Amino acid sequence: MLPQEIIRRKRDGGQLSAEEIGAFVEGLAKGSFTEGQVAALAMAIFLNGMNRDEAVALTLAMRDSGDVLDWSDLPGPAADKHSTGGVGDNVSLMLAPIVAACGAFVPMISGRGLGHTGGTLDKMDSIPGYTSQPDNALFRKTVREVGCAIIGQTARLAPADKRFYAIRDVTGTVESIPLITASILSKKLAAGLGSLVLDVKSGNGAFMATARDAGRLARSLVETANGAGLPTTALITDMNEPLASAAGNAVEVANAVEFLTGKRDRRLESVTLALAAEMLMSSGIATSIHEAALVSRTALDNGDAAEVFGRMVSALGGPSDFVENYRRHLPPAEVEFAVKADRGGYVTAVKTRDIGIAVVAMGGGRTDPGAAIDHAVGITRLLPAGSEVAAGDALALVHARSQAQAQEAARAIRKAYSIEDKKPTVQRPVRRRVVADG
Repeated sequence: MLPQEIIRRKRDGGQLSAEEIGAFVEGLAKGSFTEGQVAALAMAIFLNGMNRDEAVALTLAMRDSGDVLDWSDLPGPAADKHSTGGVGDNVSLMLAPIVAACGAFVPMISGRGLGHTGGTLDKMDSIPGYTSQPDNALFRKTVREVGCAIIGQTARLAPADKRFYAIRDVTGTVESIPLITASILSKKLAAGLGSLVLDVKSGNGAFMATARDAGRLARSLVETANGAGLPTTALITDMNEPLASAAGNAVEVANAVEFLTGKRDRRLESVTLALAAEMLMSSGIATSIHEAALVSRTALDNGDAAEVFGRMVSALGGPSDFVENYRRHLPPAEVEFAVKADRGGYVTAVKTRDIGIAVVAMGGGRTDPGAAIDHAVGITRLLPAGSEVAAGDALALVHARSQAQAQEAARAIRKAYSIEDKKPTVQRPVRRRVVADG
């Protein structure tokens, strides 16, 4: 089939057949569709959408573009979680070891940064020696012996999606429900999971800015996944401010280690433990939400989750003493610059997307699919909404390569923060749960 004919049909609002979608996915995987043609079809889908049959066909075709894993030999359930992306969203780094410490196995296949949002794989790459894309033998060995492994797509796992993902990132076609659905689920279906939990973000730092759009995406994901045979539920969570007090790569890894060892951001803790309980319920490890909440909290508080994280890092080539000496191992930025408030009052709102863009502008994200990431740059000590500040108090701490870079990031952060006289009502970070009909 001619690529331009497939593009033209979707451009004009038509429905693509399973055969046409299969030809497109084959072209993605083999490179017979040029980058321009892929971008054109992505934009046509972005503008005209896809119905459920098209979305399912795209998901399954991308799943079948490479290997499909099988974890039936594990002595326990294989479970995973996926976030639709946000700023300061390092939940995966804590969640995988928490759930593994409770008896499930978590073969977590993660992505790189997309647009203004950070990528779990980019964060893990800031750990020296860590093999974020191991061969299948090391991946399976780590999952079996440690309980979890956070890695990226291998060349043989949903290869069509890997190329599509990178092109969407730089062509303004990220915020498409069918494309997000197919991208997420093709990898998760290829990972051979027994259950999946989704964290669908909603707010000014999410791809789905409104509660309505987040609900539509959550419903699309849950229904498509369950229709494909993968038991899946979703939580819709708030992204109207950074989730952690850090945004970047190495700085979010440091934040995750601190979380696992006792120093925790309140909102981050709430979302992480809610997702942990959901995973334990979905995988059958727990029989009630009360039991799930109790065992996940225990695994976090008694240090078991931190131990699992350290073992995972070591098993995948990172330092054996990483949890104990993470600051010595993580790459530092040369400049630290405190961003000070211009006036006193309360933090009433944060333009979260602008915080993410500030990190990307420093080199902590990509503007080109093949661009390298600067793992050291980022922002820490981000004040949450509701915080009281005096004029001159620090809103955040910038980690940059130069004073000029730090000053530019500081300007963006000041503009992103709204400070008013009246204390705001702070929303709960977990909004609602979405399950399949019936």
